[in-house]
Amino acid sequence: MSDSEDMTEFASIVERIERGEVPIKNIERELICPICKELFTHPLILPCQHSVCHKCVRELLMLNHDDSFDAGSESSLPGSPRSRVPSPSMERLDRLVRSGSISSPGWRRGSVTPRVTTIPCPGCQHDIDLGERGISMLFRNFTLESIVERYRQAARAAVAIMCNICKPPNLQEATKSCMDCKASYCNECFKLHHPWGTPKAQHEYVGPTTNFRPKVLMCPEHEMEKVNMYCEVCKRPVCHLCKLGGSHANHKVTSMSSAYKILKEKLAKSIHYLISKEDQVRTQITELELLISQTEENGQLAERQANEHFERLLETLQERRSEMLRSIEQSRNRRMEQLKSQVEEYQGMLENSGLVGYAQEVLKETDQSCFVQTAKQLHVRIQKATDSLRTFHPAADTCFDEFVLDTSREETLLKEMCFGGVPDPPLIDLSQSKVYNEASISWRLADDHLPTDHHVLEYRRLIGPSQSPSQEDGEDGGFWRATDRVYGSNTLVHDLEPDTLYSFRVRSCRNSMFSPYSPEVTFHTPPAPVFGFLFSDKCGFSTERLVLNKRRDAVESVAGTAFLLAAERVQTGSYISLDYIIGDTGISQGRHYWAFKVDPHSYMVKVGVASDTKIIEWFHNPRDTSSPRYDHDSGHDSGSEDASYEVSQPFILLTLGMGKLFIPKASSSTANPPAGDPGNRVLPMPQRLGVCLDYDSSRVFFYDADTMRCIYERQVDCSGTMFPAFGLMGSGKVQLEEFIAAKRLTF
Repeated sequence: MSDSEDMTEFASIVERIERGEVPIKNIERELICPICKELFTHPLILPCQHSVCHKCVRELLMLNHDDSFDAGSESSLPGSPRSRVPSPSMERLDRLVRSGSISSPGWRRGSVTPRVTTIPCPGCQHDIDLGERGISMLFRNFTLESIVERYRQAARAAVAIMCNICKPPNLQEATKSCMDCKASYCNECFKLHHPWGTPKAQHEYVGPTTNFRPKVLMCPEHEMEKVNMYCEVCKRPVCHLCKLGGSHANHKVTSMSSAYKILKEKLAKSIHYLISKEDQVRTQITELELLISQTEENGQLAERQANEHFERLLETLQERRSEMLRSIEQSRNRRMEQLKSQVEEYQGMLENSGLVGYAQEVLKETDQSCFVQTAKQLHVRIQKATDSLRTFHPAADTCFDEFVLDTSREETLLKEMCFGGVPDPPLIDLSQSKVYNEASISWRLADDHLPTDHHVLEYRRLIGPSQSPSQEDGEDGGFWRATDRVYGSNTLVHDLEPDTLYSFRVRSCRNSMFSPYSPEVTFHTPPAPVFGFLFSDKCGFSTERLVLNKRRDAVESVAGTAFLLAAERVQTGSYISLDYIIGDTGISQGRHYWAFKVDPHSYMVKVGVASDTKIIEWFHNPRDTSSPRYDHDSGHDSGSEDASYEVSQPFILLTLGMGKLFIPKASSSTANPPAGDPGNRVLPMPQRLGVCLDYDSSRVFFYDADTMRCIYERQVDCSGTMFPAFGLMGSGKVQLEEFIAAKRLTF
C-alpha cells in the first residue's frame, strides 16, 4: 500500500470515529468497572489513568469503617444512621479485599470517618494517594461516560427517552436534550422553553440523552478555572494556576489543542494499525482457541495418567499391607498355640489333674512288672516337667519388635513425590539476610535452574519475648504465615515482634507447581526497636584522621600527617588519643537497638554510648599526649582492661581490636568469666555487634548481632541525651548495618 493510500484510509478511520460510525457493540468488556463489575456510573480517572465508578471509590475509602461496625461497633446499632444493608458492589468489594485481589495498605479499622486517602487501583494494584482533597481531586471521565450512554441506548433501542416537561397522560417522547438545562424535551416543550430571541435559544442541544456533561472541563484544584493545558509529567489536564504556583509548577506542560492533536493522532494510528491487522488477529484467535482445546485435552490426559499411577501405588500398597498383616497374624497364631500348649502342660502338673493325676493312679499299681513297664516312661515325663518348672521359660516371645514397620523414608518420598517439571527448592542466603523490626530475607536458586514464576516466603514465631526455648507459643507458634507473591530473590517481612525467634522457609512456583520447601532457618529479632542514625560529620569530627564515606554510614581511621608528627611522643611513653565520632541523633527516652560491623583487622575500636556532656568534654579537652593509665577509658591494655566499673558513669565504651573483644573487669557479663583471669575476659570479635540502650532503666547491653546473645551489660548514667559513640585508634573501620543507615537515609 502506498503512502497516499495509507493516509487516505487513516483519514477515513478518523472520520468514522468522529461521526460515531464505529460499531459500539462488542465493547462491553471495556465499559465494565473493575470493582463492581457493572457498567461505569460517573467514572473517575485515577492518576494511573485507570477508571473506577465514583461510588466504588467512595465505598473503597469507607470499607474499613463498614468492617468496624460489622464487627460490632456502636454504629451497627439499629438506631445508627449508618445502619443499612451493604450494597452488592460493597459486598463484592469486601470479598475482593478479603481474598487478596486488591490490597488495603494503611487502612484503619474502627475509624468513624475514613481518614485514609490512599486506595489500591484494582487495575494495576498500585497505591493511589488522593491527597487531602480526596475524590474531589479526580476528573470525571466524560468521554467514557458518553460511550457508556451510547452503549446503553444501543442495548435498549426499543426504550425511548421521555420528555422531562410533559406530564402524564400526555407524556411525549423526547426529541432533543439541552446540555445547558440538563433536560430532555419533546418538540413542543423545547420551543416553549427555548423561545426565539431569548438567551435560551442559544443553548446547545443534542439528540435525546441522559448523559449531561459540562461544556468546559474545570480544574479540580482550582474550581473556578478551566483546564487549558496538559501536564506531560502527570498525564492530566491542568489550569494556568496549577502551572504558575501549584503542584505542576516545575512540570513540562503543553497547550490543550496540541495535546489533543497529538493524542488523537496517536490513538487513531493505533486503531488503524489494529484494524489493518484484523486478519492476523483472527488467525491468532483461532490459534489461541486451538491451544485452549489442546490444554483441556492434555490436562485431562495428564490427570488420567496421574490417577493411574496413584491407583497402581494404592494397589501395591494394599498388596504389601495384606502380606505383612498376614505375616503378623500367622506369627501371632503360632505363638498363641505354643503358649496355650504350655498352659495345658503346666495345668497337668496340678494335683488330681493331668500328668500328676495320671502318675497318682500309676502309683496304685501293685504288680511290679506292670508298674515298671509304665513308670519308666512316666518318670521321664515327670522329670521333664520338674526341669521345666525349675527353669521356667515361655514357649513363645510376646514381643513383636521384628514386625515394627519404619515408613519414614517412604513417607518422605511420598511427600517429595512431584512431577518432573517441579522446580528445585531455593536456599535462604544467610549472608544476605538480616532481621530487625523488619526481616530482609534473600535466597538463591541452583545454577542450572529453570525460570520460575514466583516465590512464596513463609515464617512463624517460635519463641516469644517472655518464653524459654522449652515453652511453646500458644498464640501463633507452629502456624505459618505467608507473604505475597515475590517475583525476585528477596523480600521484606514487616511488623516482627522484638526479642522473638522466628523461623523462615521459601518455595518456588512454576506453571502452578510448587517446589519443596527450603530448609528452615531461624533468626532472632533485636530486643528493642531499631534506632536509625548516621555518623555525624559536624560534632568534633576529625577530618585529618577519620574518613567518612558519602552516605555517612561508614567511618575509617587512617594514619595521616598528624599521626606521623605526633609519633615522636611514643619515645616518652605516651601515645595519640582516640578519635571520636558520634551518631547524628540522640536518645532521651525508651529502648533502642542498633548494629554495626567492625573490621576484624582494626587495631583498636571502642563502641558504646555517651552523654552529651561527656562528648563535649572529649571534644573540648583533647589529650593527644595523655598517659594510658591516666585515662581509664582509653582502652589500652595497661590501664583500661584492669579497671573495674563499679560506679555508674555517663558513658560506656567496649573495646574491640585485632579480632578480639575485651570484657571489662567485674562486669555483669552473661559469660561471667573469673575476674582474676584476664584471659577469660577476651572473646573472639563477633562478625556483627549490637547495642541496646534502655534509657528509662539506665542500662546498656552489648549483643552478638548474629545470635542475639548478650555479651555484656552495665548500668549507665542517662541524665542527659545519649548518643551512639565510637572511638578509633590506628587503622580501623566501622560500618553501620544497612537497616540502621537506610532508616535515616530515607529522610
